[in-house]
Amino acid sequence: MEFKGCYVAIVTPFTADGTLNEQALRNHVEFLINGGVAGIVPCGTTGESATLSWEEHNRVVDIVIDQAKKRVQIIAGAGSNNTRESINAAKHAQQMGADAILCITPYYNKPTQEGMFQHYKTINDSISIPMVVYNVPGRTGVNLLPETVLRLCELKNVLAVKEASGNVGQISEIHRLCGNKITLLSGDDALTLPILSVGGKGVISVVANIVPEKMVALIDNYLNGNCAEALRLHEELYPLSQSMFIETSPAPVKTAMNLMGLNAGSVRLPLVNLTGRNKESLITVLRSCNIKIQG
Repeated sequence: MEFKGCYVAIVTPFTADGTLNEQALRNHVEFLINGGVAGIVPCGTTGESATLSWEEHNRVVDIVIDQAKKRVQIIAGAGSNNTRESINAAKHAQQMGADAILCITPYYNKPTQEGMFQHYKTINDSISIPMVVYNVPGRTGVNLLPETVLRLCELKNVLAVKEASGNVGQISEIHRLCGNKITLLSGDDALTLPILSVGGKGVISVVANIVPEKMVALIDNYLNGNCAEALRLHEELYPLSQSMFIETSPAPVKTAMNLMGLNAGSVRLPLVNLTGRNKESLITVLRSCNIKIQG
């Protein structure tokens, strides 16, 4: 299986009473597919996986797979700091027809490099679909080092790494060590172009929830050799990408979606919705990018 292009870390829409909004989720899948994305990633950080029950988690995966109907790749979130729970989620995704799974490094436990390797090896040995490992030290408290990624390349199902360390030097070292043994995907919208320049093949994006066609175009232009246009798109998207983290994600992207008439609903506690100065700042950025705001 090849991973290339723009994948979207899809939000999980909620109703006014805080329950899963199935129709809004289905509508958003259609919006993203119409935007030309290569794939959709349900139940990642942007999907508020930390506050979904496992029943809800699996239901979100099921809905996205059903709605996509094989038109794009589905990389189902299956991350946990409990290896057994991660295996259960991975097996469910596999059974329901996901193309791959996304597994974040175990958070809070702070495992060693050996512990992270064994975590992934145990999941790998329990499934038969591809796995994307996900490194985001700012969220987890641990950093998956390039030497450990090289070891993970030995595992038959580990085909890609979503890198959100923010360290382009580290990401470059992964490519230097691993070459084409593993596919590099950006986990940071603002660094997608630099990561492409050191061997990356795509992104798992937050900002693509609202402007999928722009991130698709950035990656396509770069991979097709039109670096000047890719740079133009990078600079156009940069303020918008930065605004998606003006507060803890996914509060900003859900606010942007709601302003655009894409029904994302609220975030779940302990996150809160954007208000006041940060919301006004977001509106200013959206308007500067010629994004239509309703109301």
